[in-house]
Amino acid sequence: MGSSSSSYAPRNIYLDVDGKVQKVVFSRHCRSCDIRELLCSSSNIPRNTAIMVVDPEGAMVSIDPTMPTNSPNNLYKVVPLSTGQVEEKEDMFHTVLSQVAEQFNRAFHITELKTELTNRLAMLEKRVEMEGLRVVEIEKCKNDLRKLRDEMTSRGSGSFSDDGKKVTPRRDIPSYPKYTLSRETIEALKKPTFDVWHWEHNEMLSCLEFMYHDLGLVKEFNMNPITLKHWLLAIQENYRNNPFHNFRHCFCVSQMMYGMIHLCNLQEKLSLTDLGILMTAAVCHDLDHPGYNNTYQINARTELAVRYNDMSPLENHHCAVAFQIISLPECNIFANVDPEAFKKIRQAIITLILATDMARHSEILECFKQKLDNFDFTSEEHVTCLKRVLIKCCDISNEVRPTEVAEPWVDCLLEEYFMQSDREKSEGLPVAPFMDRDKVTKPTAQIGFIKFVLIPMFETVMKLFPQIEEIMVQPLRDSRDHYEELKQLEEAMTEKWNKSD
Repeated sequence: MGSSSSSYAPRNIYLDVDGKVQKVVFSRHCRSCDIRELLCSSSNIPRNTAIMVVDPEGAMVSIDPTMPTNSPNNLYKVVPLSTGQVEEKEDMFHTVLSQVAEQFNRAFHITELKTELTNRLAMLEKRVEMEGLRVVEIEKCKNDLRKLRDEMTSRGSGSFSDDGKKVTPRRDIPSYPKYTLSRETIEALKKPTFDVWHWEHNEMLSCLEFMYHDLGLVKEFNMNPITLKHWLLAIQENYRNNPFHNFRHCFCVSQMMYGMIHLCNLQEKLSLTDLGILMTAAVCHDLDHPGYNNTYQINARTELAVRYNDMSPLENHHCAVAFQIISLPECNIFANVDPEAFKKIRQAIITLILATDMARHSEILECFKQKLDNFDFTSEEHVTCLKRVLIKCCDISNEVRPTEVAEPWVDCLLEEYFMQSDREKSEGLPVAPFMDRDKVTKPTAQIGFIKFVLIPMFETVMKLFPQIEEIMVQPLRDSRDHYEELKQLEEAMTEKWNKSD
């Protein structure tokens, strides 16, 4: 199991990409093939292209987790191998493969085996056809049993625990291994410095499960602990394997929310119901994200854009998937909540997830600013404004984290942006400059976002919670300075290259 303080020793490689400095960061745990893909992506070279890395002297550099680091003044260059070189290797491979296949054919009489397998396959197909009706009947019986069990549960025939409280019957659904979190990990989970890159999916599930228990949400909503496990598993399974909007991002946002709850001492200012709404919205906020943003959905007239009338199509979809999961009896963490209370919880979660649409950023922040001078924690309207700003902070909080944790997220986001802009170009759709691989660099992508979105929003929250300045706001200022220095270095290198030409 990972540890928050384990030795994350990233290696920094500096590349010369079209006269600009490109920094590449990877862990010593990376595989050589992953590093090759990262180098291709960083150098605007198609994936799976055969490449080599050379130093300023023209010497080849090995591509593996132990490859020697360099500096911005001693840049490596990624060079695609010529077609002739690749074809020569492929020809040799095919020749050897043909010889091996010929020898196997002689040794094992492939033709005879093929005929025998064909005959056996035909016999099996006949048996399947004959047994088909029986299989259908069995499945029908299984479905009838499931319906009967659900009906019994809804009518109150569920089992009871020792203390007399009703518990949803346990289903035979896969679970994940139980991890015992160390005291060090538990304390690290409460801080923005938590390193989210060290954890496998099962470990992240255990951490999320711990957060719900630690905040008292399991007790507050009378959750069946097994149902909580099933719900978290279903959540994980409904995040796609996108470069950025994936389950690790879900965990990242949820962990930051848990950290802000502790840092801002929200347990004493908000109700447990509000804390449950904040955590659940964070967990669900990007469910089934397709990797293409709202602008693409609307311009491409996708099914989601049509369904939701171009109004926050992704965020509406995330809400719908969230409550489709909760509607499953084995995943309904609010099964024991009063129906009227559940309606309010559901509406509050939807409000927060919809607030993560960046198109509404100014509107939501301005609403919060207007209430700051006389903020009232007993006012539902004021608290709702706060909750909307909190989930926005957590959703885009990567730059609050240490550089070695935050910077890989920039690479992931740019990869997803470039996937979208490439698709937009191929489909003849408008392309946003900040997503265009031919126009954007890492520093230019981050500087404006940090200066004009992140810092103003977090400084606004800081007026209500001054304790976040050192731990959350100052790292943002440091990150801004870091990328501005990197931009200056790039500009100097570009000027040097132009003069040399």
